[in-house]
Amino acid sequence: MKNILIAGAGKGIGLALAKQLAGHEQVTAITRSVSVELENTRAIVHYADLTKEDALHGIALPEILDGLVYCPGSINLKPFSRLQAGDFLHDFELNVLGAIRLVQQCLPALRRSNSASVVLFSTVAAKLGMPFHSSVAVSKSGVEGLVKSLAAEYAANRIRFNAIAPSLVASDLSATLLNTAEKRENAAKRHPLQRVGNTDEVAALAAFLLLDEAGWITGQVIGIDGGIGSLK
Repeated sequence: MKNILIAGAGKGIGLALAKQLAGHEQVTAITRSVSVELENTRAIVHYADLTKEDALHGIALPEILDGLVYCPGSINLKPFSRLQAGDFLHDFELNVLGAIRLVQQCLPALRRSNSASVVLFSTVAAKLGMPFHSSVAVSKSGVEGLVKSLAAEYAANRIRFNAIAPSLVASDLSATLLNTAEKRENAAKRHPLQRVGNTDEVAALAAFLLLDEAGWITGQVIGIDGGIGSLK
């Protein structure tokens, strides 16, 4: 049984992953919002805001971590002319600095594992230029650079780092983008597979990257995007 830490496990992809893993792995879940669904899993649940410097103060984490997944994210879609510096800073704080703080605090526990895996999240918009995505694309591009740098730095410690880059996934985070039949239809048509993704599909990819069967995969940014990132 592996020790897995999932940050941002209260909803969306993080919650789906916790549900998939909690029955057969030892899952420690961190969320900043109360989640009845998460409480009903077998996960050990802690409440913390990972954008704060001392977020994990007083939280007892496993001494050995075999897997770490950082799921918090943002969708702040605006024309570039309407974005303020604070918008870019907010997305960078959540998507990049939050991940950095957590990885740094978990490094000793990850090093104690024989084969640890860290999974972060990017977006298809970091690869494919998309209007109104400049703020999130900037921060998620930082996540991709972080993953590749850390994969190189910690390969000798047998700690793997990979990123998942989804397109639009139906979740609480994307609710306003899919809250009418017309929006859902238009979003589906933009993807070669003619639909948006769901949280279980993305969580299943994250779960695979934590397995020993994925033990030769590191430094990768893996798209799960209905084909939009690669196909016409």
